[in-house]
Amino acid sequence: MADTSGTELSDEKDADSERQNKLGLPWDGANQTGKVVISSALPETLGFYDISAARRERSEHSADPSLTRFVCTELTRGYFLEHNEAKYTERREKVYTCMRIPKELEKLMIFGFFLCVDAFLYVFTLLPLRVLLALLRLLTLPCCGFSGSRLLQPAQVCDMLKGLILVLCFSMMHYVDYAMMYHLIRGQSVIKLYLIYNMLEVADRLFSSFGQDILDALYWTATEPKERKRDSIGVIPHFLMAVFYVFLHAILIMVQASTLNVAFNSHNKSLLTIMMSSNFVEIKSSVFKKFEKNNLFQMSNSDIKERFTSYVLMLIVCLRNMEQFSWNLEHLWVLIPDVFMVLTSEVAVDVIKHAFITKFNDITADVYSEYRASLAFDLVSSRQKNAYTDYSDSVARRMGFIPLPLAVLLIRVVVSSVKVRGALSCTCVLLFYLGLVTLKVLNSIVLLGKSCVYVKRANMEGKLFQKKQTASAKTSSRASPTASGESKVKPSPPSAPTSSSSSVTAQPTPRSDFPSPPSDPSTTAPPPAEAPVPEPQAPPLPKEEEEAAELKPRPPKKDLLEIDRFTICGNRID
Repeated sequence: MADTSGTELSDEKDADSERQNKLGLPWDGANQTGKVVISSALPETLGFYDISAARRERSEHSADPSLTRFVCTELTRGYFLEHNEAKYTERREKVYTCMRIPKELEKLMIFGFFLCVDAFLYVFTLLPLRVLLALLRLLTLPCCGFSGSRLLQPAQVCDMLKGLILVLCFSMMHYVDYAMMYHLIRGQSVIKLYLIYNMLEVADRLFSSFGQDILDALYWTATEPKERKRDSIGVIPHFLMAVFYVFLHAILIMVQASTLNVAFNSHNKSLLTIMMSSNFVEIKSSVFKKFEKNNLFQMSNSDIKERFTSYVLMLIVCLRNMEQFSWNLEHLWVLIPDVFMVLTSEVAVDVIKHAFITKFNDITADVYSEYRASLAFDLVSSRQKNAYTDYSDSVARRMGFIPLPLAVLLIRVVVSSVKVRGALSCTCVLLFYLGLVTLKVLNSIVLLGKSCVYVKRANMEGKLFQKKQTASAKTSSRASPTASGESKVKPSPPSAPTSSSSSVTAQPTPRSDFPSPPSDPSTTAPPPAEAPVPEPQAPPLPKEEEEAAELKPRPPKKDLLEIDRFTICGNRID
């Protein structure tokens, strides 16, 4: 019996201890022994365990979460932003970058806009004078004699081709009735006109992308050196293709201007609102794509071209409307708010688009000053003596802006809208032409001065001189060709000093300390080859200097100016 009772008591004690362990009361044994049982769950304070803190912790964990405690926690919860300083500093810099984008973007847009103005005015001012000079050379050539190898210089040939294209396309545009096209478009529904306008924008980009290649092919086919006279026949198909392209592109811009004119003259202005909203669709199609610096440069050039084209289209719309209202100035004040609204939407869309593209792709606002310096470099390099092409063609290749179709359409609209009759009208036209020439000259001078400043700020003067030296080296190498029967390698005498402008095929001065050859010709042996002199190796750098060299920022692999600027087209659709 005693054994049974002792066993039952021990079982009860074991059950109580297990119950206490389950309830998490590690200090219950302290009442019996007077000692605190050490437990890992108790908070440590100065070497011993605080029972009151453990009880408070137990009461907090064991109690159910209440709404009051949750609200108090939400009201007293704090922020510790200083623990992630780099992250929030970067976010603040992004905000500052977005605030700087409008200013830097508009600087680029204004500079590119005046580049387009300069290339556009060239067609109306200097191109006719250059064509007249080329015609005078052709007429006076029999009197002077055929002393030269060329009838005309390559630049004069290109000017003659441009003049012929303008005259032929202008005469062909007389067979296109602008009024009939306007009424045909006006009879369509709003949705059809919206779709037509979007299709015309896409077609304009495609035409601009391929048109400059057609014109360049014509210029090169007409000016390349030819071995036979029959090779000149290849200019004719290229010329017909260029005329056909300029005519089609001019008609496309005319339909675009007619659609815009219908939108301006509609009573409820719903079509104009829809056409303005199509600009904001462009934000969705471009903002959420990955852009590199070069792609953003192409987009910026395309935006410059689109903005200038919009200005010319607004001018055409105003001319047509003023003609319909017999040049009443009161109607002009009715058109100005709509014109201002369309141009403001263009600016707003460009700013929003570029701000978010730079934000999502981590591009700084200083990149637009680089783009502006690159355009200035194109202008300055095309003004050099040994320039490859004219600056107007360089702007056309860079931005995708081809002035010939737009000039043909503007001449067609001005001739049909303004009637020139009498000597006074002819005098006004002459004064207007002299004003355009003055504007062109002043614009060119200001642009050239600003371009020189931008090139100096970007430290690109070395590349200008490098291009000049390369061109002079090529010219000197072509000026001293070798005879067909002679050897290309001619050793110079030992006493002759070597010049830096020598030909590429010239060899260094031979050595004079070679042994004399033997008298017997049968035993003549070739002179022993020189042993290659080992290049002196640089002493190894210490470990600290190597680490410092690795930490230095490396220059970027590609530069905007290292890209072939004659193949980049601003309106290329990727």
